[in-house]
Amino acid sequence: MPAETPNYYTSLAPFRALFAAGTPCLTYHKLGPRPRGVRLKGLYVGERLFKKQLAELRRARFASVQPDLLANNQDDTQKKICLSFDDGFANALQYGLEPLRENGFRAIQFLVADHIGGFNVWDLPVGEIQERLMDEQQIKDWLAAGHEIGSHTLSHPYLTRIPAQSARTEIFDSKKKLEDRFGVPIRHFCYPYGDRNSAVRDLIQQAGYQTACTTELGVNTSRTSPFELKRFMARYQSLSLKTIKARLGVS
Repeated sequence: MPAETPNYYTSLAPFRALFAAGTPCLTYHKLGPRPRGVRLKGLYVGERLFKKQLAELRRARFASVQPDLLANNQDDTQKKICLSFDDGFANALQYGLEPLRENGFRAIQFLVADHIGGFNVWDLPVGEIQERLMDEQQIKDWLAAGHEIGSHTLSHPYLTRIPAQSARTEIFDSKKKLEDRFGVPIRHFCYPYGDRNSAVRDLIQQAGYQTACTTELGVNTSRTSPFELKRFMARYQSLSLKTIKARLGVS
């Protein structure tokens, strides 16, 4: 994720009007207690807050959907939301599985295919602490609970900063590795750091993905490209509604 994100989702109240204008997607990374020494504190959402967020969405009669319905939703009568997790952290399974079940929600976890059962090695050079990623059995538990997985590349690079052939390998091979290992179709992709250009988008489509998620702020409508899906990061701090609307260009 970029060092500065334009908006943070904490609770539903400031977002009701915005969410009525399209289909939102929330982005989570790590759940549970935040260890000492963490650099990117906003990538953690505590267990209590996560439960509160899901209960609030359930009471507001939101139904969870997978990314393919974000930009192609023909049913305007049902409030829908996508719940997405980036990187495949084990604490997302530990603290997320039961609250998701209790509230009747399904989510998607974007996995870094070459680091299953390992650590977030891509974060370490910038001073972030090491966190365990889900191993094969934990991912199978995630799938058995009715959730989905998608690709977040092989190694979590900035795709526009590596050679074109390397980007192709990251995109194509991660899809195949996940499908071969878990026996499920990998239909959805998430750009590491939100980094992309037209060449990268072309590779996503050529690989056979149906959608790709960005880090761009906003809700998704029929005018949203399925390969440019927008999301809101979920974390503790939230900007004011006035600031959110100003950045979205709405009154």
